[in-house]
Amino acid sequence: MRAMSRPKPLIRYAVMLAMSIGLASCNQASDSTDSDTATAAARDQAVTVRVARASLSSSDETLRFAGISRARQRASLTFQVDGVLRSRAADIGQQVEAGQILAELYNPQLEPARDAARSRLEQLSSDIAQARRDLERTEQLYERGVSPLSDLEQQRSRVESLVAAVSNAEAALQQSQGLLAENALRAPFSGNIEAVLLEPGEFAQAGQPVIRLAARDGMEIEIRAPAHLLRELSIGQTLPVWSGLTGAQRNGQVLEIGSSSSGANTLFPLVVGLDGSEIRAGEAYEVGIPRRTEPALVIPITAVMRSAEGLAVFRLNPAGGRTTVSRVPIQVSELLGDHAVITGSNLSPQDAVVYAGLTRLADGDMVKVLP
Repeated sequence: MRAMSRPKPLIRYAVMLAMSIGLASCNQASDSTDSDTATAAARDQAVTVRVARASLSSSDETLRFAGISRARQRASLTFQVDGVLRSRAADIGQQVEAGQILAELYNPQLEPARDAARSRLEQLSSDIAQARRDLERTEQLYERGVSPLSDLEQQRSRVESLVAAVSNAEAALQQSQGLLAENALRAPFSGNIEAVLLEPGEFAQAGQPVIRLAARDGMEIEIRAPAHLLRELSIGQTLPVWSGLTGAQRNGQVLEIGSSSSGANTLFPLVVGLDGSEIRAGEAYEVGIPRRTEPALVIPITAVMRSAEGLAVFRLNPAGGRTTVSRVPIQVSELLGDHAVITGSNLSPQDAVVYAGLTRLADGDMVKVLP
């Protein structure tokens, strides 16, 4: 009988182990229930946010293009003949008047050529005078029947050929005198010397720039702009112009609108005139060209959030007594100040999007909208 009573402690231990396992299971079930309850409570708790309405907007903006001021009337002065620069009477920045001699050239062939042409003309003039006297005597002899008709015709032919030779000699003399006059380089208009490209003693080829001259009055700016912006402009239109140095704004007048670009350049020239004695050549300016865009959907830029899935916004979804938010993917085409232009999204005008409180939101959360 004593041997049968020994297993009782083992039975007692098994009973206690089963009770412990049961209590642990109960605790786990209780913790799981509490967690689900807390999650549900969190979802039911509204997150305070601020919202703004999406709207359609068109922008009227002014795009700026940089350019350098230059004289409206300008010229690169050249000699029409070859020679050595004998003297220069103009310096950079000097003011000159129309017709003033700026430089002189030396060419040893020009004066002899003029003298030879003059002598040739004088000789022909003497020959034609003698030929006309001979023609007059031949006509008298022919009328008396002393001289044959052939002599008269021969004398008339000689006079006609001399007349043509005199005309050619006069043209040659004028040409040689004109070339000799090209030894002096004169200002075609009043202005300022912008550049001196040759010094006395240097050889100047015909057509080689020697001096650059710019008129004192009337300045302009040439810029390059896309063709679609130039289509809206017209000659004489007023455009805003800003000084690159001081930022001061003034008005300019459209003088020329380019219709073609050079090479692979897709920008077209636009010339804008400026008036004012204080404007100098070589100063930096910016010309404003207006651009109007078509109506587009815009939202505050603070409503846009970035994540691994891309850009998105939280849209307000009022339903019954609950207001929730849903995540809507978007694409931003450009920024207009503190607003973003939206394309390729499911947003519509007047949709409310959250712009404050984004960091505490998740898709489907209930929100409370603050005024």
